[in-house]
Amino acid sequence: MADLFLAPFSDFEFMRRALVGAIAIALGGGPVGVFLMLRRMSLTGDAMAHAILPGAAIGYLIAGLSLPAMTVGGIVAGVAVAVAAGLVSRFTALKEDASLAAFYLLSLALGVTIVSLRGSNVDLLHVLFGTVLALDDRTLLLLASISTVTVLALALLYRPLVLECVDPTFLRSVSRAGTPTHLVFLGLVVLNLVGGFHALGTLLAVGMMMLPAAASRFWTNDITMMMLVSVAIGIVSGAGGLLLSFHAELPAGPAIILTAGGIYGLSLVLGREGGLLRLAWPGRHLEA
Repeated sequence: MADLFLAPFSDFEFMRRALVGAIAIALGGGPVGVFLMLRRMSLTGDAMAHAILPGAAIGYLIAGLSLPAMTVGGIVAGVAVAVAAGLVSRFTALKEDASLAAFYLLSLALGVTIVSLRGSNVDLLHVLFGTVLALDDRTLLLLASISTVTVLALALLYRPLVLECVDPTFLRSVSRAGTPTHLVFLGLVVLNLVGGFHALGTLLAVGMMMLPAAASRFWTNDITMMMLVSVAIGIVSGAGGLLLSFHAELPAGPAIILTAGGIYGLSLVLGREGGLLRLAWPGRHLEA
């Protein structure tokens, strides 16, 4: 049993690095995913994951597979698309979801085109699906920094974020914190997507943010517990996906997301808060 679960991490440094990276992504992305889900912005996260691609691709075009260049490019592109989509939805008849869809499709096509101009198919796969098994010290430091900033920012903004999820009209009536909180939150989304991009690629980065969050909703109604459960599911998904990748010789990034999807499926069936079995056989009246 120890050989099955512990030996890959004790014997291989690249597996330990990948596990640390997955834990860092789960610590930052899990709570952000919960608020995206509660604010009905799940598809916004997916759109913004694709939106960072052109900036990262331009960074790649200028400096190759450079961590600083691709990180700065991804952050700039993500923020630019978020602001542009907001302006289009505010000053035109187009709704925000439609404007985001338009921008993310253009971003994905533009990013793939830019990478293809200079790189090979291997470089394109690196950008789209990440290299979680090849994380170096600088990338791990970046992921840890992003998760730290995210946790601290969410701790400071917890009250207005919860109020905005529950009753945004009330928040606007009693405070002017709504708009700044929303902008900071979007910045945290972009940061975590950029961090996830370096490990899982632009196509899978949002998976570690949304699948654990969606699964946690089936186990609790409390927002704080939902965030903790989401982080725990993200960590288990990262470790389980890496083990699945190692033993079954599968790509590591997709294996992590498939593991998270499996946990989501189990939660959907077995969850105590709206799971299918709970709905099919509810407890007696007034029974927990």
